[in-house]
Amino acid sequence: MANLAYLLEAAAEECPGRTALACGETRMTYTELDNAANQVANLLVAKGVRQGDKVALSCPNVPNFPVVYFGILKAGAVVVPLNILLRPREVAYHLENSDAVAYFAHEGSVGLPIGEAAAEGFTAVGTCRTLISIPADSKKLPWHDQAVVFDTVEVDDNDTAVILYTSGTTGRPKGAELQHRNMRDNALSAKDLFDTDKARPDTYLCVLPLFHSFGQTVIQNSAVAFCGTIVMLPRFEPRAALDLMIDEKVTFFAGVPTMFWGLLGALEVDTDVTSIAHHLRVAAAGGSALPTEVHRNFQERFGVTILEGYGLSETSPVASFAPWGQEVRVGSVGVPIPGVEMKLIAADWSRVREDLLEDGKTTIGEIAIKGHNVMKGYHDDPEATAQVLREGWFRSGDLARKDADGWYYIVDRSKDMIIRGGYNVYPRELEEVLISHPAISLVAVVGVPHESHGEEIKAVVVKARDHDVTEADLVDWGKEQFAAYKYPRIVEFRDALPLTATGKILKREI
Repeated sequence: MANLAYLLEAAAEECPGRTALACGETRMTYTELDNAANQVANLLVAKGVRQGDKVALSCPNVPNFPVVYFGILKAGAVVVPLNILLRPREVAYHLENSDAVAYFAHEGSVGLPIGEAAAEGFTAVGTCRTLISIPADSKKLPWHDQAVVFDTVEVDDNDTAVILYTSGTTGRPKGAELQHRNMRDNALSAKDLFDTDKARPDTYLCVLPLFHSFGQTVIQNSAVAFCGTIVMLPRFEPRAALDLMIDEKVTFFAGVPTMFWGLLGALEVDTDVTSIAHHLRVAAAGGSALPTEVHRNFQERFGVTILEGYGLSETSPVASFAPWGQEVRVGSVGVPIPGVEMKLIAADWSRVREDLLEDGKTTIGEIAIKGHNVMKGYHDDPEATAQVLREGWFRSGDLARKDADGWYYIVDRSKDMIIRGGYNVYPRELEEVLISHPAISLVAVVGVPHESHGEEIKAVVVKARDHDVTEADLVDWGKEQFAAYKYPRIVEFRDALPLTATGKILKREI
């Protein structure tokens, strides 16, 4: 087995009539999902897409995401999932940087005009040949007239299956090239991590965005690998999520900490918590640190212990997880998953001493990861790749300690990264655009604590002379430049910013 799409084909053969996808009134069996993916593959071949070509995809959590995703893979092409909140300028960058030759884009809605941003970004790029609109009306899909049979293209284990974009410390988004074996083995690790089994398939509530590695692997691909049912909620709303957990008898829920916080906050007197608790088998958290209070409250209300894990887009993403069935250690992201190694390193890649301190944990070091989950490298960026990959080890930029039993504890994220609602935001990218505003002389973007989002994005600005721009003006301008999760909600004016002797901004003093 090489092509990641074989996971779907195996499921269609072993459990053809089982419900694969559920979204509102829509239900698709594994046979129907596989047939639809075959139609997409046939459409791509008709459009001239060949093995190894890159095909971008902008689509919310609706059935057409997995349909197109697996269709692209079946054609032997590379999936480039894009954040549905990207602005036209950002869409254009990703299409050009990834060398995408075709682009599927959902038309979106009045409140989320995905199609408009996609069309504008596509038009600005001369290298992407084909834009295929995905209408909201399932009766008008562009691949419906294609054959439902397709011979999946044979690929090598080490061929790129997916390019996931992640912002780098330079501010320029980089595309992590993940091989078929990376994505497949990470999805199959669910058997060891959660005791997942085809003999008793899980029902997954899909609220994590599928364009992100967490939702893509832990929900979509793992569910398909084990004949599970994916219950889709296009936009996370706590009350709606609780209702679906009851109605669909959800057994597997994965989310970022703010989602667990939201579920607890949406509980009402008449919520049938007993029904949820009876069916819910696994609750998995990742993306950022889970507050101890949320851990405790979820256990008390639902009777299920949240398992925390750790990973990055560059690691497909899962690198470590709290072992299912064992007592959790609150604050820990668990131990390396089977087939993966982790260690703590210093700036020069040397391993840090792991002598235990008085608190029973080691000194702090940067997490390095090696195993079946580590990416091939950053697309068309050998310099950035060389900075993070050495002899099979990937350096994460995240600092941690570990205890005597090898459980890891994240103590800090890479120096400047902001995590807002589970999304990674790198200040440098924002600063480079903000400084282009004529009223901004100098700017530093930092994260400040926020009750529900974890962190909020703040821009500290030194105004250029003779400009009367207001804080609100810059917030509004930022909305037009960045995806909704990125733009600074808070702007503060200062006369000067603290600088080092070499002219670098001292963010720790802001």
